[in-house]
Amino acid sequence: MDFPPWQTVYGWFRQWKARGVTERILDELREQIRLAQGRDAEPSAGVIDSQSVKAADTVGKDSRGYDAGKKVNGRKRFIVTDTLGLLVSVTVLAASWQDRDGAKTALLGVYLSTPIRYIFADQGFAGRLVDWAARTLSMVIDIVRKPEWQRGFQVHPKRWVVERTLAWLTAHRRLARDYERDPAVSEEMIRWAAINQMLRRLTRGEPARRQQRRQARTAPL
Repeated sequence: MDFPPWQTVYGWFRQWKARGVTERILDELREQIRLAQGRDAEPSAGVIDSQSVKAADTVGKDSRGYDAGKKVNGRKRFIVTDTLGLLVSVTVLAASWQDRDGAKTALLGVYLSTPIRYIFADQGFAGRLVDWAARTLSMVIDIVRKPEWQRGFQVHPKRWVVERTLAWLTAHRRLARDYERDPAVSEEMIRWAAINQMLRRLTRGEPARRQQRRQARTAPL
């Protein structure tokens, strides 16, 4: 086997988590990518979104819930990215949390660790969260609403980067659903997945692109 004992890996995982090493790696990689893209090292604006995922049997009742809108029994991930789609903050809660309530922890993390004071969000975050953010964090939440004429899914320029990031996260097998007993471990798994994405982006020089499906060839008669 090429892998070390799982106890050793998990031991380092816990130590790095406790010391904030993972978050520092994330911040450093985000800064490198932003500078390579001709942006300021620190972002001034971000995008927030949530994602409900099913929970495995290993997730206890005390940290899981039911999202009636998405019809998902599990947990909800709140992430904030910069305008390039690079992860800034993540919070994992029971799926029963409303977006406008669960977002507070994620936004507080952004406020304490970055200069971001302007956030784009979808209509699920409208209402009292906007007032709370302005009053408590001096942060502006810009609600990007769907055009009245829209039918079905449409890409919105102000929000698509965070939606893309969530889609990429679920491409990691460990994040296809939530397996962790502790939500804090789920958050750390998401950070490691984001680090993986950022490293690929640095080596390629551009965001990853989804592979085009190959057309099946028919055999000649």
